[in-house]
Amino acid sequence: MTIAQGTPTGHADPNRWRALAVCLVAGFMTLLDVSIVNVALPSIRAGLGAGPNALSWVVSGYALAFGLLLVPAGRIGDARGRRPTLIIGLAVFTLASAACGFAPNATLLVAGRVIQGLGGGLVSPTISGLIQSMFQGAERAKAFGLFGATVGISTAIGPLAGGVLIQVFGTENGWRSVFFVNLPIGALAILLALRWVPHHKRLRGEASRDDLDPVGVVLLGLAVLLVILPFIEQESWQSNLRLLLFPAAALMLGAFIWWERRHAAAGHVPVVDFRLFTRSSFSMGVALGTLYFAGFTGIFFIYAQTLQEGLGYSALESGLAATPFAVGSAVAAALGGRLVTRYGRPLVVVGLVGILVGTIALAIVAHQVHGSDLGWAGALPMLIGGLSSGLVISPNLTLTVSEVPVRQAGVAGGVLQTGQRIGSAAGIAITGSVFYGVLAAGGRPDFSTALVHGLISVAAFVGASLLVGLADIATAGRRRA
Repeated sequence: MTIAQGTPTGHADPNRWRALAVCLVAGFMTLLDVSIVNVALPSIRAGLGAGPNALSWVVSGYALAFGLLLVPAGRIGDARGRRPTLIIGLAVFTLASAACGFAPNATLLVAGRVIQGLGGGLVSPTISGLIQSMFQGAERAKAFGLFGATVGISTAIGPLAGGVLIQVFGTENGWRSVFFVNLPIGALAILLALRWVPHHKRLRGEASRDDLDPVGVVLLGLAVLLVILPFIEQESWQSNLRLLLFPAAALMLGAFIWWERRHAAAGHVPVVDFRLFTRSSFSMGVALGTLYFAGFTGIFFIYAQTLQEGLGYSALESGLAATPFAVGSAVAAALGGRLVTRYGRPLVVVGLVGILVGTIALAIVAHQVHGSDLGWAGALPMLIGGLSSGLVISPNLTLTVSEVPVRQAGVAGGVLQTGQRIGSAAGIAITGSVFYGVLAAGGRPDFSTALVHGLISVAAFVGASLLVGLADIATAGRRRA
């Protein structure tokens, strides 16, 4: 499918591109913190004497809070105004970053990370809503292309940025700089948001301030929590009892659907309007995005583990090895934002095929090249992967929300990003289990073989997302016929 021009929402805001720049800075900062802290964990252990469980929660506390708030935050932004939601989210995130940087012990650091995640969860879906409301047609596709580039770059460059900061500021206290770097950026983003981000204009049929459905928010939050928690806590909670959380999540999701339908039948606005899923572009886009994030985020995890644990790379060297992916993603995402209006879903399919090629090429390199040369030998496959990823993330984001009414843009973006967060958690857990399972199977750890097997699981997720993309093209063809 190609992009429709959309329904006009009034005259274009003259500051819309400046407002977009603020949104991109805010999105980059909050999404970067999903991955940048991973390379700081040894520094946190050295500086605070944190144990494995505390270190796990430094990472998972942020991811949990971030994922829990995405849909409710999108709904709040749609109902109460995206500008104040963005500014409040930035303020919470920035203040929590300061608290993390000054944390005297691991407990307070974890608490700060949870609050950071809440701030990030407020910011991210609000950006999608703002783009949908500020831009139309080709401009909207270009704006989403830039946001997609920001998503891809922030994910890929996190290890490099963290490695540089640890290298500059030292092992014992270098981890604090990972949080302090957010302070000037966050403060500047707040000031510029106050100046350039437009005020929310109520649209006909839009929710009122008082119609936020707290029961639905709680039920959905519990369902998301029960889905994500078993994945991100598999190391510290190794009992199979954690698998019982999945049927509990299904029950909670069923309760959420029942309540939302009842709430809507009573004349209220639900947290999620399930009519969104009747739009093929939205439902297929969410499914594709979830599966794709389950695949591509796992690449960085197992590649970094191989380089650092297996080959003795420093955090900085490991981050540099992932740089070709980040560069390729940035270039292709900007291009993809322009091309998606012409080519639609087939462009995403081309990107997914490219990711498969890059993943298989990296697996071949890992099988053939041993020792410290792997980082150099893997540069070309990582570049291919990055270029291809840029044709997936931003075009898929544009296509997924292309037919969504502006009044539901925030919650639609929240649903898409919740799927991405669930996919990331599941993909890293499953790919990591395959990777470490191979390491544990032999007497002597064979990181090359483990990396190859892990990349096969990555390819399986990407292949599944490719099937979704092909199904969407076929469905669209039947609709046109």
